[in-house]
Amino acid sequence: MAEENVIFVGKKPTMNYVLAVVTQFNNNVDRITIKARGKAISKAVDIAEITRHKFIQNAKYQNIKVETETLQGERGESNVSSIEITLTR
Repeated sequence: MAEENVIFVGKKPTMNYVLAVVTQFNNNVDRITIKARGKAISKAVDIAEITRHKFIQNAKYQNIKVETETLQGERGESNVSSIEITLTR
């Protein structure tokens, strides 16, 4: 999968990410992955649902992957949850 077909969710407003997903679909991309970690996971789910229900009704969930990543920080290792939501049409 090309790296431009991946949307990394951060601190921007939800609709910015929805617009990015819709733009990719309108550019004839068939598969888009939304990735998020930690507190941004709920925003990633919102992005997928808003995209499916309001903008691209024929989008379907191809895959949802939930895992725990171990990150190295100043205070040692810490675990953080992550999600990958793949949408196709």
